Amino acid sequence: QVQLEESGGGSVQPGGSLRLSCAASGSGFGIYVMGWYRQAPGKQRELVAAITSGGRTNYADSVQGRFSISRDNAKNTLALQMNSLKPEDTAVYYCNIVRAGSLPGGYWGQGTQVTVSS
Repeated sequence: QVQLEESGGGSVQPGGSLRLSCAASGSGFGIYVMGWYRQAPGKQRELVAAITSGGRTNYADSVQGRFSISRDNAKNTLALQMNSLKPEDTAVYYCNIVRAGSLPGGYWGQGTQVTVSS
């Protein structure tokens, strides 16, 4: 089983940037589709970006063109570069395995808080 730990969140002004990191331990990281989910206050958790083991990416419409997901299978790491941040990006961000239907496939970590505010 893969265990996941997120880091890199913080508080930024609108238009700013942040880079999130996810460190995975355990076996099998390189074979999974991985993704970044987020949960804003009062809202359901949603998948915002995903990447296949071979590096093919997919994004939610709300972050397309602003966020970039990447992975390093040799280091068991996942990253999310977030640019042009908006207040509506404020949420707790989590990494996880992505299953069919965008459903999460692993255990949730504690997440990392991203706050975008002026």
